[in-house]
Amino acid sequence: MLETDHFLDIDDLSTDELHTVLDRAAAIKAGADDTRLPDQTLGMLFEKPSTRTRISFETGMTQLGGHAIFLGPDDIQLGHGEPLSDTSRVLSRYVDAVMARLFDHEDLLEIAEYSDVPIVNGLTDDAHPCQTLADLLTIEEAFDGFDDVQAAWVGDGNNVGQSFVIGAAMVGLDLTVATPVSYGMDDAVLEQAAALGHPPTIVDDPKDAVDDADVVYTDVWISMGQEDQRHEKLAAFDGYQVNERLLADSDAQVMHCLPAHRGEEITGDVLESDRSLVWDQAENRLHAQKGLLVELLDA
Repeated sequence: MLETDHFLDIDDLSTDELHTVLDRAAAIKAGADDTRLPDQTLGMLFEKPSTRTRISFETGMTQLGGHAIFLGPDDIQLGHGEPLSDTSRVLSRYVDAVMARLFDHEDLLEIAEYSDVPIVNGLTDDAHPCQTLADLLTIEEAFDGFDDVQAAWVGDGNNVGQSFVIGAAMVGLDLTVATPVSYGMDDAVLEQAAALGHPPTIVDDPKDAVDDADVVYTDVWISMGQEDQRHEKLAAFDGYQVNERLLADSDAQVMHCLPAHRGEEITGDVLESDRSLVWDQAENRLHAQKGLLVELLDA
């Protein structure tokens, strides 16, 4: 089992534990016996809508021999009729682990503080570590490891990007980040990557990030809850679209965590091209999360 009590961001794992989870995920994907959590229950708290997170966790728990319960914003009084601390303590008496997909990262920290069972971050506005597990599993598969792989992040320095920066540093992945001014990664994230000994290279021009890359990763520019910033952000991100022109001098493969806004951060022809790893990446949410759950819960 993992030493960490909770999985709130990717660096809650040690580097060795991260590789252990990835190895477990790869083994499960390859057909290893994965009915490791019989009669265990995962409570799933959702403030934000979800496709991949809900389906992958629910399917994963079923395949592991357990059960998942969906608790949406209309199902429980999360932070409204009842304090988060009370909800967390009660859930701890019922379930074996909780996955929470929330807006405010501070709410996740409060739930974790009062929980007696592992809390897994299914996404907050600050971090998306489960996505990073799938991202790293995808890169490891596509390139037979992380050595000599050059990755590029192009676009918004959002929650997905921030977890990916730290995850890349943990596995020694060379990463170049190209974001518009005022939309870069948080300084604390860059400092953490530096402390891990593998900080990303920061550039302004996405072409500089892409030309030597083996894999190019992008995500939406307007995340959930940022719809009022749409006009401002579309103007700021002009030139950052991952399209055939940007990739003209590159053989890089392409990643996107989905959902994609085709015609904004990425074009449909790139997303559907032979260079796309997007569908493998989406599938790997299932395998990576199963690997995590087994390592968290299988005593």
